[in-house]
Amino acid sequence: MHHSAWMTADSQKCAIMKLVTNDGENFDVPRDVIRLSTTINTMLQDLGLDSESNDPIPICNVSGPIMKKVLQWCTFHKDDPPSTDDSDNREKRTDDIPSWDVEFLKVDQGTLFELILAANYLDIKGLLDVTCKTVANMIKGKTPEEIRRTFNIKNDFTPEEEEQIRKENAWCED
Repeated sequence: MHHSAWMTADSQKCAIMKLVTNDGENFDVPRDVIRLSTTINTMLQDLGLDSESNDPIPICNVSGPIMKKVLQWCTFHKDDPPSTDDSDNREKRTDDIPSWDVEFLKVDQGTLFELILAANYLDIKGLLDVTCKTVANMIKGKTPEEIRRTFNIKNDFTPEEEEQIRKENAWCED
């Protein structure tokens, strides 16, 4: 399958990069969209590929359906101002997810976790931030048992081990 749906009047002036995912899907992506990926930018520099290169860039750790979602996110956010170091130092809040991202991330857990892995592999800081905040919000305010149910995690502690952990960590309870 071949995708080139991310074209706008502005981005047509921009160079097109060819990406191929681990399952063989090809994507033609405007350079200003994919610039959000530090991994791809570094790869282009290291390989000496300029924007005129027709060689497809292999994206080994990302499938076609997930790359399509990543590119939707990058297309929407391509004109966002770059995040500054100041934003790294401010208190990390999970309640400041933009409404577009909240809607965009209303996906099943498997897709959400694949998006986290893709954002991490491609080094797309903004996408990694909002996907991780989304997971943090799924955990916030829940008991360990509720968290296990949410993420389908088996409790492999014996009651004795669990009691010991509670005693050792009583100091951090409210």
